[in-house]
Amino acid sequence: MIWRGTCSPALGGLRGILAADQQELCAHPGVGKVKAARFSAMRELSQRQMLEQIQERDILSCSSATRNYLRARFRHYQSEVFCCLFLNNQHHVVKLEEMFHGTIDGAAVYPKEVVKRCLYHNAAAVIFAHNHPSGVAEPSRADIAITRKLKSALQTIEVRVLDHLVIGDSEVISLAERNLI
Repeated sequence: MIWRGTCSPALGGLRGILAADQQELCAHPGVGKVKAARFSAMRELSQRQMLEQIQERDILSCSSATRNYLRARFRHYQSEVFCCLFLNNQHHVVKLEEMFHGTIDGAAVYPKEVVKRCLYHNAAAVIFAHNHPSGVAEPSRADIAITRKLKSALQTIEVRVLDHLVIGDSEVISLAERNLI
């Protein structure tokens, strides 16, 4: 049950409530369609507010806001999701797209599709990000390998790969900061 001022342990606290879809919320006593819709709207509004903080700004100058937004948006996913932040020449966000959805321990990433979306958005640069449903943000060998493969493919169309962020529960690891790109 969700009481005023407290969060149901059955849902995993506030994080679980915000991660649950409306059907999951309605399955708990005291939560009807209206309350579930309110929680969904609250989650959507908070994500939009965080996205506004990184749009129209040089993404490199607001890297902490970018990390916070990506962590809030993707850390609750139960399966791996690979996304791209398409950027213009001033490194402002043109579009964030969830490109590939996978399983609990991986997602198939297709460079050809990433190249097509970069061309579609007329991107000058791109930042990759994906979550680790395990909650551990440590990049795998596969993460490093696909980043290098994507970078090679995008060099042919002169799109710069600025970073690949791996999202865990409490941290976001940058492959660029670790000199792995």
